Order: sequence, then structure tokens, then C-alpha cells
Amino acid sequence: MTDKTSLSPPLTRKAMQAEYLDAETELKLAYAWRDERDEEALHRLITAYMRLAISVAAKFKRYGAPMSDLIQEASLGLMKAADKFDPDRGLRFSTYAVWWIKASVQDHVMRNWSMVRTGTTSAQKSLFFNMRRVQAQLEREAAAQGRSLEGWQLREMVAQEVGVPLADVEAMQGRLSGSDFSLNARQSAEEEGREWIDLLEDSSDQAAQIVAAGHDMATLRQWLLSAMGELNAREQFIVRERKLRDQARTLESLGDELGLSKERVRQLEAAAFDKMRRSLVGRSEEVLDIFV
Repeated sequence: MTDKTSLSPPLTRKAMQAEYLDAETELKLAYAWRDERDEEALHRLITAYMRLAISVAAKFKRYGAPMSDLIQEASLGLMKAADKFDPDRGLRFSTYAVWWIKASVQDHVMRNWSMVRTGTTSAQKSLFFNMRRVQAQLEREAAAQGRSLEGWQLREMVAQEVGVPLADVEAMQGRLSGSDFSLNARQSAEEEGREWIDLLEDSSDQAAQIVAAGHDMATLRQWLLSAMGELNAREQFIVRERKLRDQARTLESLGDELGLSKERVRQLEAAAFDKMRRSLVGRSEEVLDIFV
């Protein structure tokens, strides 16, 4: 059976059969692409180092991504390296390209590991790809000394070794412990088994709460109308415009409409609210809060 994550033999052979570039030829191709945008030179450079991209991509198979996707990302990294490579710096292209290839593949793995964002900083990325190796190394060293490490001790030592906060180690450990699962997956293999989403508590109001809330609102409205009924027409108008509108009107605008000063409108408003408070005392703090 063919491993779906493996690279197809024809593509492997084509990459492995590509020419090996000596330093002088590589330099000429790099100059031709940088200075003249010679696409044929770029093609030779990319093709020659495709085997390097494949080799780097293969090291990340254990993270579960399809090999074809890893190679595609490695190829993108290789092309970015070719575009940014400066032959005047005296480096071999392979030395420069391997960093871009690795960075591109790592970003792909981290983007697709979980729907939860795994890490963004360079320290978190280092933690993602090195935590298990560092843990194993620390456990071997402790065993060689005849010691065993508690979970909390190991996490603290990993944080110190990698140079990240302890909270990052704890969060990463949880994310690496397993991959995402669909809430629509069934709890058992049985066809009638419940889905995991059925266990989530419904945060919306239940029927009894909705009915009770409706009853309470009707009662509050009746109390409010009763208190409003004790005001004269002008006081009712001021209360409606100041407290019962979505956009409360200003004292100035009401004064202009009623032919009163701003201070007189304020006095009438205060008097109206005082009448309503007295009417509502002992009934509902919720209604009283409207007139604070």
C-alpha cells in the first residue's frame, strides 16, 4: 500500500537527478536573476536545490501534514530565498535557502495544526517544534542522576530551557496532546449515538425564563404607566422626552419648545421624578433606577 504522505517516485527521481551546482555556476545564476531577472537562471537555481527543499519538508512529516503540502510550502520558501538572495554577501545559496525553506514549512505546520492559534512569536515557534525533544532530554538527564521529574518540575525546566513563560509551556502542552475534533462527531460507533455538541449547555434563555421575563416586563410597564398617570401633561411630556426616548433630548431643546428656561425645565423634571419615585416606592428597584 502506498503511503499517502510520501512523495511520488517520479517527482523524487526528477529532483534527485537535477544538476549539482558548483559555487561559480551558482554565483553566475544568482547574479543573472538578481540583476537581469533572467527566469531561465532562476529555474536552474530552483531546480538544482529542489532536493534540499524536499529533504527539509520530509523532517516535518511527523506533524501529520500531507507530504505534498509540505513540499509545496518548501518550494515557496525556496523561491522566496532565490528572490531575496544577495550573492555579494559571499554565502552559498543553499546555506541561505535552508532558513527560508524551514521557516515556510514551519509556518504551514503551525497554521494547520489546530484551529486554535498555536503561536506567533519566535519563542513560541521554537517551543512548538522543540518542546518534546527538550522534555525527553531533561528526562534522560534526570534518569541518569537517579531522579524522576514531576510534571510541574518538567514544565518549569522546559520553560527555562527554551526561554518562554511557564504559561506558554502549559498551553502548548495542551495543544500538542491531541488534534482538533468535530463537535458533530458521535460519542460512540453506534449509528444512533449522540453527537458531542449535544452535551453543550444551551446558553440561551429557556422557555420558563422567557415566560417569567415577559410577565415581569408587563408588570413593570403597568407600574410605570400608573406612576406616569399622576403627572400633569407637561411633566409627562418632559419625562417621555428625557427618559423614555432612544435619544434623550437636552434641557435646552425642551426649554425652547416649551418657552421655558433650561433651569425651569430641570426643576420640572426633578419634581416629576420625585412624584414617580413616591408612587413606585416598595414596588421595584429596577423601575426606580430609571429615574436616578
